[in-house]
Amino acid sequence: MTIQDSDQSIDNSNSEFTVTDAPIMQTAIDVLTKLSINNKMILKAYGETIPNAVAIANIITENMLKGNSRIDQILLDSEISEDDGMTSNIKITLLKN
Repeated sequence: MTIQDSDQSIDNSNSEFTVTDAPIMQTAIDVLTKLSINNKMILKAYGETIPNAVAIANIITENMLKGNSRIDQILLDSEISEDDGMTSNIKITLLKN
């Protein structure tokens, strides 16, 4: 699993969201909007933005949609490059009931 280095974005399938260092609550609302349409979202983050992705997933599942959503899967991985060294990445799958 490799997560591409990109800005905060949603891919063509509208179910994947790449987390950046943007404000967490604003990002959580963006993800919540997409989750209400798709019923499934995959949060992707790498390096220093991993805690943001975890916080966003918790805000959605424990506060905004408590009892109506859940974290389905969490995938962690690392990749090694000559330029950046080792970079961890995460994929968190959110499901809306």
